[in-house]
Amino acid sequence: MKVLAAMSGGVDSAVAAARAVDAGHDVTGVHLALSRNPQTFRTGARGCCTLEDSRDARRAADVIGIPFYVWDMAERFHADVVDDFVAEYAAGRTPNPCLRCNEKIKFAAVLDRAVALGFDAVVTGHHARLGPDGLLRRSVDLAKDQSYVLAVLTRAQLDRAMFPLGDATKVEVRAEAARRDLAVAEKPDSHDICFIADGDTRGFLAGRLGETPGAVVDALTGAVVGSHTGAYAYTVGQRRGLHLDRPAPDGRPRYVLSITPKTNTVTVGPAEALEVSLVRATRPVWTGGDLPDAPIACEVQLRAHGDVVPATVTVGDDSLTAELRRPVRGVAAGQAVVAYRPDPAGDVVLGSATISG
Repeated sequence: MKVLAAMSGGVDSAVAAARAVDAGHDVTGVHLALSRNPQTFRTGARGCCTLEDSRDARRAADVIGIPFYVWDMAERFHADVVDDFVAEYAAGRTPNPCLRCNEKIKFAAVLDRAVALGFDAVVTGHHARLGPDGLLRRSVDLAKDQSYVLAVLTRAQLDRAMFPLGDATKVEVRAEAARRDLAVAEKPDSHDICFIADGDTRGFLAGRLGETPGAVVDALTGAVVGSHTGAYAYTVGQRRGLHLDRPAPDGRPRYVLSITPKTNTVTVGPAEALEVSLVRATRPVWTGGDLPDAPIACEVQLRAHGDVVPATVTVGDDSLTAELRRPVRGVAAGQAVVAYRPDPAGDVVLGSATISG
């Protein structure tokens, strides 16, 4: 099979490409140039997409013995991921840019181009599994599992995807890279948001949205208890950095309960006010079988590294609701709700949707 290996310049994608070669596939490596200014997207272990990463990917391809190319997708990435990220925060939501990148770039723009060029599939270094049944499953390394950010992929996209690392832990991947003499064997993983290399999300958003002063309001009393320079700088469940003018009457900490862009208001209150038992979501993608015509019992995950919660899920053409068996705090609009079916061979991704409330 002729496959295109997306090579970020890190250890995972390099080993994934090498495993695809070992499996007998005709592999070509490609590095995605996603930054308009590739010098600025890495600070230590933060970020990605620098010239350094491109060179690391090329060196890995040379060691593996495969052709290598660089595809410039900076404009598409900026429009579909960076601009979307800013717009979501401006609307009071908390987006997951890695999920959007998988959806719009790696398994839309890249896959479409790959198929047009005659490739059969795209291989990546994501830690997830595709079983013989074609179903997406969690990685054996639960600490590195990335099925949550892949759950947005459609059935057609998964049918042309390969995730060779799903049966290995990160420790095993690094050891294999060393055995293969890949220089990226000990390269640090990138962290946080790749296009915010210094990790200052608030500063990044302020530079694009400007300062928009508003009030911080106590949910219990309705009193103004502080001010902010931009509601976009806050997320539901946030406790630190609120800079409130007065403590709560009971002395307990306050948390961000909601963000209302229309009035530019941040509402705060006690931790228990964050508890949610019903999650509503839109744009469902269902890949774990036929769309259920009745509520189903499953498990859901509400953040990339969040806990798994038993739930009853009802899904339709345009919406999904999850009734949680136990309340969860800090559920944020804009994140994904991913439904899983427990399975001895690895939890199966049933589907996902974007949380709306």
